[in-house]
Amino acid sequence: LCDISGSMDLYSRFLLQFLYALQNVFGRVETFTFSTRLTRITEHLKGRPYRQVLKRLADVRDWSGGTRIGESLADFNSEWGSRFLDRYTVVLILSDGWDTGDPDLLAAELLKLKRRAGRLIWLNPLLGNPAYQPLTRGMAAALPLLDRFAPAHNLASLRDLAGQLRL
Repeated sequence: LCDISGSMDLYSRFLLQFLYALQNVFGRVETFTFSTRLTRITEHLKGRPYRQVLKRLADVRDWSGGTRIGESLADFNSEWGSRFLDRYTVVLILSDGWDTGDPDLLAAELLKLKRRAGRLIWLNPLLGNPAYQPLTRGMAAALPLLDRFAPAHNLASLRDLAGQLRL
C-alpha cells in the first residue's frame, strides 16, 4: 500500500519502482496506491517495461492529493482484506504518515490488518533523516501496532528490508 499524496511526491515514484520490482519477482503480490482514495494497481505493474508502467499509472486519479490513510485502509480491509490477507501475508505500508484523517480510524484499520496478516511493516522515507521524529497524529496512532517501522529513503534501506519479506 503506497502513499502517493502530495507530501510523498519526492518519494512516490522511487517507491513505486521498488513495488514494481517486488511485483515482478515475487509470485503473489498485490499493489495499491492511496491518497484520498485507494486504487489497486497490480495489473498496471505486471510484466511490462517500467516506462509503460509509468504511463499506465497516469490513470491513478488522486496523485499528489491529500492523505486519508485510515479511510484508505478501511476501503482495503472491507473490499480486499478477506481476499488477500492471511497469516502468511506481509503487509507493507509506504508512507510518511502525514494524514488529515481521523487517527482513531487509522489505528482501528491497522489493528484489523494486524489481526489478519502475518506481519505489518511501515516504511517511512522520512525515517532516513537522523533528525526525524514520528510525531504526526498518523504515525503516533500507527507505531504501537507495527511489527517493524523502517526507513525507505534509498536503495540501501530497501535492501535491508529483504529479510523481512517472507514469513
